[in-house]
Amino acid sequence: MRDTPNAVMMFAAGFGTRMKHLTQDQPKPMIQVAGRPLIDHALDLAESIAPDRIVVNLHYKPDPLQRHLMGRDVRTIIEAPDILETGGGLRNALPMLGEGPVFTMNTDAIWAGPNPLALLLDAWDPLKMDALLIGIPVPQAVGHSGNGDFTMAADGQLTRGPGVIYGGVQIIKTSLLETIPERVFSLNLLWDQMLDQRRIYGLAYTGHWCDVGHPQGITLAEEMLRTHCV
Repeated sequence: MRDTPNAVMMFAAGFGTRMKHLTQDQPKPMIQVAGRPLIDHALDLAESIAPDRIVVNLHYKPDPLQRHLMGRDVRTIIEAPDILETGGGLRNALPMLGEGPVFTMNTDAIWAGPNPLALLLDAWDPLKMDALLIGIPVPQAVGHSGNGDFTMAADGQLTRGPGVIYGGVQIIKTSLLETIPERVFSLNLLWDQMLDQRRIYGLAYTGHWCDVGHPQGITLAEEMLRTHCV
């Protein structure tokens, strides 16, 4: 089994309820930021590391997104009849992703700085890591409240607590997915097992990051792109 990730799983199935009227007729990844859909900003990052395959999961109003992706080297998988959440969605897509570790990526964030996938790839150590997450230091997170999701030790090892915000991009091994009996579940269940085994690590992002999970995030992201180098 390979140790280096060569596939990207992009999560695009959610309902986007916090976006209110903006997702009434379209899925959240089709919302435009700086004149382009969110999904295109994410795809730019994914395609720049030249993975063997990119898989995008769909559920809520999938047709506009599926049409938009036609002609690109992207595979789509529609979750039906139920949305499977991040863990269930990743396991459902494994036949398309292949064996070994994969990148997973949320599609509702904008990045200003180095490519987070490239940073993770450079820092990935499969001998000691089951997952490597991008962590956003709180002062560099735009449009996000709270003190963080994880505490990061000097060697990068993560524990639950304040410190850094999970930026929605990671490398993760998928073998533990088969140990979870639920069909619909969050990747947090996988992380909990890795935390218990002290095999989950983080990498602090050096640029700026904006959560576009709410309407105000669009304006904040566009201002961030204007004021920070991309």
